[in-house]
Amino acid sequence: MAVMRAAAANPANPASSAGAERDPRSAELRRLLEARVGAGAGEVLARSRAAVVLDAGGGDCWTVAVNGGRVNVREGRPRRKIDTVICAPLPVLVDVVAGTRAGVEAFLAGELNIRGNMALALALDGVLADEPRPARHPRSRMVLANGIRTSYLEAGPVDAPPIVLVHGLGATNASMLTLLWDLAADYHVLSPDLPGHGATEAVTDTYDADFLARWLLAFLDATKLQEPFVIGNSLGGRTALEASLLHPERIRGLVLLAPAMAFRKLRQFIPVVNVLRPELARLPLRFSRKMAVLGLRAMFAVPRRVPDPWFIAAGDEFVRVMRMPAHRIAFFCALRQVYLDEAFGERGFWSRLPRLAPPALFIWGDSDRLVPWGFARHVEQAVPAAKSVVLESCGHVPHFEHPERTCGLVREFLSALGAPAEMPVAAGRSGRASQNAKVRPKPAPKRSVA
Repeated sequence: MAVMRAAAANPANPASSAGAERDPRSAELRRLLEARVGAGAGEVLARSRAAVVLDAGGGDCWTVAVNGGRVNVREGRPRRKIDTVICAPLPVLVDVVAGTRAGVEAFLAGELNIRGNMALALALDGVLADEPRPARHPRSRMVLANGIRTSYLEAGPVDAPPIVLVHGLGATNASMLTLLWDLAADYHVLSPDLPGHGATEAVTDTYDADFLARWLLAFLDATKLQEPFVIGNSLGGRTALEASLLHPERIRGLVLLAPAMAFRKLRQFIPVVNVLRPELARLPLRFSRKMAVLGLRAMFAVPRRVPDPWFIAAGDEFVRVMRMPAHRIAFFCALRQVYLDEAFGERGFWSRLPRLAPPALFIWGDSDRLVPWGFARHVEQAVPAAKSVVLESCGHVPHFEHPERTCGLVREFLSALGAPAEMPVAAGRSGRASQNAKVRPKPAPKRSVA
């Protein structure tokens, strides 16, 4: 299979020399796997039928098969379809399965690579967690929010201040892993998949800001979160803003990472977009991983700051989700609504934005091709009390392109609101480049409109 050929070439799996003796940790990993799967698949994977391959290279390979809530382990690769391949050196896999190390941390450190269904890989960590693990280790959960079966990651001490991370259009909660891992050291962090994204159910609806905001508020109810901080990227930022405008008392503070904003100009195509029906996406559409990776790389000012395996994993996940007709429709519904979002008038976004009550930090990238940082001056005029920061040499995903700088800004903001702020934890291999990120002074008002 293509996935397995790619996995075999993965640099995380050094090839063994012919006739090499088998590492004794191979038997240890087998023992750990067998000890962990006895508890079954858990609620997240209870309906799943999937095969996950753990490949340590050098001929050390195991398959974890999930079938209707039952889990079993066998050595080697399955004959049937493989859903996910997790590649890492044997010591790393032993630590992850033993629970002494989080798979997310190993992934961010570049020591573990994922191909195929990334949501499944993240959920598998919970399957293997037969014994208590550190609170910081993420676990996959499922809850009904506004009637929508919603998948989310949870990490951090449950008695700490709560934070909700909301990802952007076409992404999944995996796109928030740098923030989740850093903040979970001191906060109770939940990161859901938006409706029609990742492992969350796709439903028939408009996917406009109001729909997404009411889903987010229902998610807070379902998870019993009281006045959390909400951090949103792109469409997730627009969702967080709308929820705060609807019910400001529900949210303690906002961090908006390049949030999607209602178009102030270029609205002449609205009649055309109104005619286009997202239901047409039910027809088969081909999305290749190469196309997905090219699109992802275009979101960064300097793509080489992000390790290639991260792009590949995200590309695999996007292609997987887009193969499902209902999720394709959800994606195009949400994309359409981003453009149709009403700008002015009684219900217009910019007309209502001055009413934003929760404290807010806006972080923009000066090289963002999707949400120009010129929006910052309009936000400053509408919400003078909000803090607005523009990062130099930064694209649309600041928490991945400059993770240390972004996490530092988030922690400073939370600390100013009375939340704890410990020393930021390095967010992975790309953290080396984040030291180059600088904060640009607030832009002076100009006549050009973003």
